[in-house]
Amino acid sequence: MSDRRSMSKKSKTRSAVLPTRLARHPRFDAIVIGAGAAGLAAASTLAEGGARVCIVEARDRLGGRIFSRIEADVPIALELGAEFVHGRSPATSRWLRRFNTPLVDASQNRFSVRDGKLADADRLFDEMKAGLARVRRPTKDVAFADFLDGPARTVLSPQARKFARTLAEGFDAADATRASTIEILKEWSGSSAADAPTFRPQGGYGELISAIAADLDPTRVHLHLNTVVNEVAWRPGSVVVRGMHFGQRHEFKAPRAIITLPIGVLQLPPQSPHAVRFDPPLKQKEEALAGLASGPVIKVLLQFREAFWEALDGGRFRDAAFFHARGAPFPTFWTPLPVRAPILVAWCGGPNAARLAGLEDAQVLAYALESLTMLFGRRSGALDQLRAAYVHDWQADPYACGAYSFVTVGARSARQALARPLRDTLYFAGEAADIGGEAATVAGALQSGERAARSILRRSRK
Repeated sequence: MSDRRSMSKKSKTRSAVLPTRLARHPRFDAIVIGAGAAGLAAASTLAEGGARVCIVEARDRLGGRIFSRIEADVPIALELGAEFVHGRSPATSRWLRRFNTPLVDASQNRFSVRDGKLADADRLFDEMKAGLARVRRPTKDVAFADFLDGPARTVLSPQARKFARTLAEGFDAADATRASTIEILKEWSGSSAADAPTFRPQGGYGELISAIAADLDPTRVHLHLNTVVNEVAWRPGSVVVRGMHFGQRHEFKAPRAIITLPIGVLQLPPQSPHAVRFDPPLKQKEEALAGLASGPVIKVLLQFREAFWEALDGGRFRDAAFFHARGAPFPTFWTPLPVRAPILVAWCGGPNAARLAGLEDAQVLAYALESLTMLFGRRSGALDQLRAAYVHDWQADPYACGAYSFVTVGARSARQALARPLRDTLYFAGEAADIGGEAATVAGALQSGERAARSILRRSRK
């Protein structure tokens, strides 16, 4: 099994298929760049408000960093991108209810390798949280790694500090030497913390993306897939978006645009082949962009003949949700509970993912399988049961350049600054631009798209 392509069968991505229209339109009221959760939420809100909208998307699919893959012999959507709903998010719940998509309560049972054996990890998690609650919060922001090695050192045990750093680098996909302590501690005490109730949309996030797209009014919304934007020329009250569609140059015009490009793409240098050049440049956004970073993530989905872990140690791990192996290339694995399926997700985020970014799929898979062996040992027979593997490296994805954002030291207002419109002409949305407490999540993307669209509708009615 040298390459995932030799192991996987034909599959499809779950997303709505709408015709790409490249015919001329008299005039659009707004252009939305990006057809991920933020872009689709923005387009839906604009169209419902009576606006004519053009969506321009570089990929051949909808969803952006939501990437649901469907296999005929697998009872769940294989989520190569966003997967969970963290906490009871009003924004996500509202969209799911609108399209009658229920949430499934995911299990939280955790096991971690200690002294070469899998042990209950919940006690260490609780110890870490209780210890962090006793540490005085810094008045001046510092890197999270410095916080753990400084103020937290006398309160947290070495194991709890290691766990906290692993959580920051895995759950937050953050570089602990750059990440803001104030923002991490704020997030961990909020509604989307790692120990908050966790759910999955039944049928996967692709179901939601398909539903939003299918509900768009085709008389008001024009969708252009496979159209790579490379230039946005703007002045107050006028935007011209230029891009390539299968070698043909196209341009779209409107008084306003909503930019939902991932933060990693916005940070590309102008000379990069995948950069979007703004004319004039986004000088007003330079400080905000410098204060945010795009966390790298690699996901590997492993399909087995049987859920081998459920039978190990007399069924001890039958209801396990998460497995942790600190120090492994892929330190976190999870199961699809409450659905029972022979699938394990291998997760690598932050500096671990940065070290593996850009490798061939076969090399990435080898690291994932090495990590699996560190968890269960060779006695499990896991490698002999492997049927297929699916890999996605979000840092190497040219239309993402990372999975989701984190705030760097001293940049607490970066998200608000990024979200601020420019001259009532360029609006910004996406998880990095969320100012409602749901940043770095699908919920943040959805509500930021709605926010930008409503702002445009309010301004256009004045």
